[in-house]
Amino acid sequence: MAGLPLPLPLPRGAGRAVLAGRALLAALRPCPRRGCGEAAALRAMGFSQEQARRLQGLQPRLGPERREAVAAQLLLLGLSAEAALALLEQSPALLRLPTEQLRERAEELRRLGLDGGRLERALSRCPQLFAVPRKRLAAAVRLLRERCLFTAEQLREVLGTCPAVLLEEPCSLHHHFQYAYFRMGVRQKEMVKARLFQMPFAELRNRHIFLERRGLYETPHKGQIQTNNPKLKDILQLSEKDFLASLACSTLEEYEVFKKLLAREEAEEGKEEEVDALYAEEDDDLDSERSKTAPE
Repeated sequence: MAGLPLPLPLPRGAGRAVLAGRALLAALRPCPRRGCGEAAALRAMGFSQEQARRLQGLQPRLGPERREAVAAQLLLLGLSAEAALALLEQSPALLRLPTEQLRERAEELRRLGLDGGRLERALSRCPQLFAVPRKRLAAAVRLLRERCLFTAEQLREVLGTCPAVLLEEPCSLHHHFQYAYFRMGVRQKEMVKARLFQMPFAELRNRHIFLERRGLYETPHKGQIQTNNPKLKDILQLSEKDFLASLACSTLEEYEVFKKLLAREEAEEGKEEEVDALYAEEDDDLDSERSKTAPE
């Protein structure tokens, strides 16, 4: 009919998103027809028939409504159907979490700079982020910013490449940082570039001390940086075989013997520290007894 306004054209690429959103909302509404089951609801969300079948097999004791609600929430967070399915297959326990908790945790991670593809990659690498207590997450972020002095941009890069740091106990995380900063003489910028926290601390220490004892890594003096030392990125990212061949100039057999000797040294040092602590405690007790029995 003449005189009726024409609908405004959608922005390029927006039509698909609108249709997907409508399908998702429709899938979340109860279907009045008897034949509309869980598989149909999942298909309406955008899962393929095979993906829906795999999703239905997760946590079979849960009702279909719970699987549908969690799957829908992951899609609303921006994950693709394949990414959401992979996440739930990797961590089926997520199906038992309240959808509100999933949404709130994703919002917290976005505030830290993990948006778009960064969020999807972080969650696929570390789905435990949905379940970790909020206080633990806040403590790790506070330590990285206030005690390790990473900038906001550096923190975003750390979380994007190694989201598992948010699961670490703050004292362990701080020790990891301090070792690289003081013992190895590495600054924050290089730590971020080399992805320091991707390697477990024990392996980092093994590689560093091995190089040090072979005269290939010089411990810097306080406040100085040794520019002739191997790059942290090479120490961390080379495979063990390449690390020994190109940096340590050694064999696997030598490295294995070294690790056993280092573990023995640490065990002996630990015993000595326990004995020293015991003697110090006994001295304190003796001083206390003398003070009680001393004539006034």
